[in-house]
Amino acid sequence: MTDSVPGIDYRFENPHLLRQALTHKSHGPVHYERLEFLGDSILNMVVSTRVFELHPQAPEGDLSRMRARIVRGRTLSEIASGIGLGRQLNLGPGEKRSGGFRRSSILADALEAVLGAIYIDGGYEACRAVILSLCDPLIENLPSADNLKDAKTRLQEWLQGRGRPLPEYTLVREEGADHAKSFHVECRLRDGDEVVGANGASRRKAEQVAAGKLLARLSGQFTEGRHD
Repeated sequence: MTDSVPGIDYRFENPHLLRQALTHKSHGPVHYERLEFLGDSILNMVVSTRVFELHPQAPEGDLSRMRARIVRGRTLSEIASGIGLGRQLNLGPGEKRSGGFRRSSILADALEAVLGAIYIDGGYEACRAVILSLCDPLIENLPSADNLKDAKTRLQEWLQGRGRPLPEYTLVREEGADHAKSFHVECRLRDGDEVVGANGASRRKAEQVAAGKLLARLSGQFTEGRHD
């Protein structure tokens, strides 16, 4: 039974913990979900502390956005994929056939489970060292806090800074089967004729795309007007 994961500088005293952390619920009754819960909490703690230390002047909102960029599922799955974690997973036959070892949600959850297992096996400092070795390069190269804001937030702040009302988002239509829906949303200014439409795999994603398109249009108009 293996006592380590390639790409993670830690050897388990209790390899059974590692096996559990690498076992998806489709494989059997002893799986990684409880360890994932624990790992998620420790990951948030360590990353929060790190961004707090590196950005002593940043307000709470900026710190939250920086932490969210690191602990989100997409980032964790990229880390897990980078160390080849998918190849170590114990999956049930169905998940194997469907390529579960490549699925972002499974990779992210398994990485958190491994962190939880390291915490139980070796304690907080060992777990912290592993988290920082995986996350520090990303933390130190985060974009500016403004660039981490989503499009709806940036549009809202742009409008508020000019004393204008917030936009209206309207779901125009939904198309497609339940497993592959497409949402069409319009974003409209309440004090003007500006309106843009956008599609997305969810209503939220469509709203974000629409907000980004409208902000780009407004910013372009503002810049052109300023130089007239």
